[in-house]
Amino acid sequence: MGNIKIISDSTCDLSPDILEKHNISIVPLYVRFDEDIYKDGLDITTDELYKKVESLNKLPKTSAPSPADFYKVFKSHIEEGKDIIYIGISSKFSSTIQNAKLASQELEHGNIKIIDSLNLSTGIGILTLKAAQLADNGLTIAEISQEIKKIIPKVRTGFIIDTLNYLHKGGRCTALQSFVGNMLKIRPLVKVVGGGMILGQKARGKRLNAINILLKNVLKDKDIIDKDVIMITHSLSDNDSILIKKELENTIGANSIIITNAGCVISSHCGPNTVGVIYITK
Repeated sequence: MGNIKIISDSTCDLSPDILEKHNISIVPLYVRFDEDIYKDGLDITTDELYKKVESLNKLPKTSAPSPADFYKVFKSHIEEGKDIIYIGISSKFSSTIQNAKLASQELEHGNIKIIDSLNLSTGIGILTLKAAQLADNGLTIAEISQEIKKIIPKVRTGFIIDTLNYLHKGGRCTALQSFVGNMLKIRPLVKVVGGGMILGQKARGKRLNAINILLKNVLKDKDIIDKDVIMITHSLSDNDSILIKKELENTIGANSIIITNAGCVISSHCGPNTVGVIYITK
């Protein structure tokens, strides 16, 4: 990777093993329950998050890293002689990108590229991995930045939301919608398009129906999927993730299908048993 440092934020949902293997650094977002503030992935786990939601009967507030947080991280790597590429959560979801840009402006002597992923979870992570691979292949910071920006519109991110309770608590659906949806066992499929979330199909009945719709949507792109890597990311949905992985191995045969766990910020918005598939098209 030479003198290039790849950085993302905690919403990229890459595992510690992946981060260590590719020497990727993370700037955590914040999770707040009243006066208690935690760094995502450092001070609180997803299991602990759900226990707090259950006991307090409310969702936490989430917030971006401050410009000072980014400044501290950026400065430490610049002082080591590194050029920096930071890839972060969509600017339509968070002020994280804006704060990273503010920090970079205070480090005029550093070579820093700030890239808006226009995505979330491993929609960010898959871009971050690609950037690390390009750096390992000897590309310059300008070349990597240019390539990643070309890939951003080709990332496909789709999730099954298992319960409407979290969308309701987060103000994204009404109490009536939540009640009716749960009563009818409606599981919405959410896609990331143009940096924002849109509601796709609504699967009714058994959870397997929703998983089959998710897989059907992926398989529509079977002939144009970049088989270098496919991501499966979930929040406490291990069995379904393994099922989806086996199906994709049988039907697509990707070089690498990686299962990762959603962190606290992503989980606080989507709820338990959420599972998604993320990939890049050619």
